[in-house]
Amino acid sequence: MNSTTPLMIDEVRGHFYGLDQGWILMDNAGGSQILKSGVERINEFFRTAYVQHGGSYALSMQAEAHLWSAREAMALMVNARRPEEILFAGSSTAALGNLAQGLRKSFFPGDEIILTSGDHESNATCWDRLKEFGVVIKTWSFNRETTEFDLDDLKALLSDKTRLVCIHHASNILGLTNPVREIASIVHSVGAKLCVDGVAFAPHRAVDVQALDADYYVFSAYKAYGPHCSVLYGKHELLLELDSIYHHYYGKPDLPFKMEPGDPNYELTASLPAIAEYLCSLAGPSSHLGKRAALEKGFDAITCHENGLLSKLLAFLSTHPAIQIIGTQKNENSNRLPIVAFRVKDVHAEQVCLAMDKHRIAIRWGKFAANRIFDRLNINDQGGIVRVSLAHYNTLEEVDRLTTALSSVLEDPQGR
Repeated sequence: MNSTTPLMIDEVRGHFYGLDQGWILMDNAGGSQILKSGVERINEFFRTAYVQHGGSYALSMQAEAHLWSAREAMALMVNARRPEEILFAGSSTAALGNLAQGLRKSFFPGDEIILTSGDHESNATCWDRLKEFGVVIKTWSFNRETTEFDLDDLKALLSDKTRLVCIHHASNILGLTNPVREIASIVHSVGAKLCVDGVAFAPHRAVDVQALDADYYVFSAYKAYGPHCSVLYGKHELLLELDSIYHHYYGKPDLPFKMEPGDPNYELTASLPAIAEYLCSLAGPSSHLGKRAALEKGFDAITCHENGLLSKLLAFLSTHPAIQIIGTQKNENSNRLPIVAFRVKDVHAEQVCLAMDKHRIAIRWGKFAANRIFDRLNINDQGGIVRVSLAHYNTLEEVDRLTTALSSVLEDPQGR
């Protein structure tokens, strides 16, 4: 990463709305800021192509071309083999619910699905519901001390009845990435499939579903600098096997329509190419690079910048006597994302955030729909945790302002 082009942070921030309102935005794992170019694409769609798809007339075909461009852009984003492997939904929760519905009839009583103790409920509840049809749910638990998963524990859970394993690429609480490629090899060795929740990962690192050998992969565009919709990747041959969840006349070959009931949001998906274009632009003046190489180089620049932000934040939190960081403080090989959860001794998490609101610093408290983590760690008091989630448009100066404000708040949590 020594040849990585550094981010021009002022220029980066100029691409986003919402960063000039007097607030420091550090709740990015809940939702990032949207690119100005994405908003422009939405407006352009409303102005020039706001008609229904499927018509023979030119405007309808233009609207359809916008949707196809979105599939192409998101195929580039995750390095899918073909745009037909990209499906859209209103959220990752909805996308995974659609997937579970499409797969339901392929499960038989006694078949097994393995979930983890670290999953966001988006990649858990929809599979838990299959217990109604006789599916057995097993749980792969992380080590309470290290918060890491032991691959041998996964191997011990697998059987000839295992059909699906669900895992998060990175935790929205702990910030630690999981070795998805190794997990995929283990899962595939027994003929099972792997479903990966990439919501926390995709805004920070380049996703390569081919290298990961993931069967299904989901992320939320609105947490990756786009509008409120989601992207579900599936291997083409596996998507063809899914049952239709739309009208009765859609059969198994009818991709993508059979898996997008009610159709995607046309105007929001029209903005998605802006994400890939922006990420490629972060590579700098590298016109010789192909789009995928430029996107990966852009993410290298993001990683370098975010590592600096994370290092500064962890240096403060790890030395404050009243603060307990949840999860590892190490960032070996950039495998820890700038998502940091912590607790303050004898102070409710909400109180910390309310006090930070007065400094116009936006962070968040709670359990973040990752209740299984809190059950595993036995954290069920004081409102859960405080979470600071950074993005590449945050600055070192903003981290300094955060730590200064936190120091002040922790001296007098009640704001007296």
